[in-house]
Amino acid sequence: MTARITRALSALTLLAVGGTLVTPGAAPEAHAAPAAAGKALKVAASKKGAPYQWGAAGPYRFDCSGLTLYSYKRAGKKLPRTAQGQYNKTRRVAKSDRRKGDLVFFHGRGGVYHVGIYAGNNRIWHSPKTGSWVKLDRIWTGSVSYGRVR
Repeated sequence: MTARITRALSALTLLAVGGTLVTPGAAPEAHAAPAAAGKALKVAASKKGAPYQWGAAGPYRFDCSGLTLYSYKRAGKKLPRTAQGQYNKTRRVAKSDRRKGDLVFFHGRGGVYHVGIYAGNNRIWHSPKTGSWVKLDRIWTGSVSYGRVR
């Protein structure tokens, strides 16, 4: 059997059993993004208990957008500094399509006022306000949208 036929049969076998075939060195966005999102989620969770400080972006104190910025930076992704800037930079996803690691944006009359990292089960990691700390909380309102970091 020639090498070309062997490769073709291997690829067909892999596809028949439900695998995927990716060219070496190539990583489609759909596969690359969840890895970064998962890492960012783990980074945010590792900061549990870190105190809130307005304008802080880590590594020991955070405001809401500082936590998301820091977490995604550690995952190799760049985000703007503010919650509104992060909202503007991410790709909107429907609530039904949200995944762990997506950003959750809280909306008010003045625009986006808060951001957290989706952890599943309608919960987020976030740094909520003065006197508080990084923690896992339930999403408390329906005035949210979801953004996926590219």
